[in-house]
Amino acid sequence: MIEQTVTPTTHDLGQFEVRRVLPKRERTMVGPFIFVDEFGPAQLDVGSAMDVRPHPHINLATVTWLFEGAIEHRDSLGTFSTIRPGTVNLMTAGKGIVHSERSPAEERAIGPKLYGIQTWLALPDGREEIDPAFEAVNDLPVIEDQCAKATIIMGELWGKRATTTTYADTIYAEIVLAPTGSLPIEVSADERAVMLVGGEASVDGQALGLYELSVLAPGRNMMLSSERGGRIMLVGGEAFSTPRHAWWNFVSSDKERIRRASEDWKAGRFPKVPGDAEEYIPLPEGRPKTVTD
Repeated sequence: MIEQTVTPTTHDLGQFEVRRVLPKRERTMVGPFIFVDEFGPAQLDVGSAMDVRPHPHINLATVTWLFEGAIEHRDSLGTFSTIRPGTVNLMTAGKGIVHSERSPAEERAIGPKLYGIQTWLALPDGREEIDPAFEAVNDLPVIEDQCAKATIIMGELWGKRATTTTYADTIYAEIVLAPTGSLPIEVSADERAVMLVGGEASVDGQALGLYELSVLAPGRNMMLSSERGGRIMLVGGEAFSTPRHAWWNFVSSDKERIRRASEDWKAGRFPKVPGDAEEYIPLPEGRPKTVTD
């Protein structure tokens, strides 16, 4: 059964929308997931682009997963990676990293498509200040039959495990159901939630709302099904015993650590992004869009 439904906050960015379901006042985390943004589907005009200027993170890992389109990722480690459907980009901020996300030149020339999801995972106690890192993984396990296909992005599900690094117990998967398709959602984590990102689907007969986060009751096996076809994200993992705070692009168990990171960014003490060092997103004044307290 569905224990809680979280309705997204929609941000209209002109040619595409971003829908944020975490963090919200009524729910800040599901397992290690503390931030969930879904964007698109959208077709941008020729010459237009998504341009997210360099910005910092601490004490978290970002996970970017695309359904359509492409995004160029650059970070202060010197990484350059083009994110495409089927490849998961995991960027571990740890004690601090800076990155940018932009549409590739070939996408700008034809009008970029944007459709995907970005999540942040809070790092567990004792590992918040690890060294920053980056990995792109494309050899992900797939569970498939005639009417259902599930790609395991992180963790272990349906008897198979992704090689993607996890810092806390984590489950993350994309599920695509054809008409009349179904797939069991097993008891595999302390906390689990599903998000319908296209089409139609239900859990044990309870319909899922498009772009809503449906938190599932713990300790129960359930059946995900679709009459007309749908795309669903499954997220979850171990419940954190220590609260996490989020302010702008920073996540930490320590509010003082977030304050220091804010001062460091404002003072220019974070590292630069090679190949994208001319621009940056300034520290917001007042209350940012992402905040838990």
